[in-house]
Amino acid sequence: MNARSPRLGEADLRSGLAALPRWELRSGRLRREFIFTDFSAAFAFMTRVALLAEKADHHPDWSNSWNKVVIELASHDAGGITQRDLDLAAAIDGLSPAS
Repeated sequence: MNARSPRLGEADLRSGLAALPRWELRSGRLRREFIFTDFSAAFAFMTRVALLAEKADHHPDWSNSWNKVVIELASHDAGGITQRDLDLAAAIDGLSPAS
């Protein structure tokens, strides 16, 4: 497996998470829930994230239920969380009105 970005060690991961206080580490992935006023606002946010992720060529695992969007990030090619995941999480935070 030739990873684009190496998997982060424990210290680097903890440091990265400190800069992303609304994200948590769960089952080897970065995870965050976003709550919006309604489905339209949640879907509009997902559209903005999709465009950002496509530009970064790094795509989240996510789900949507009415006004809630759950995003999980991990680099499958690296077998864990990389700097790319932290960078995408920070960029996603920049799109969220709740940030």
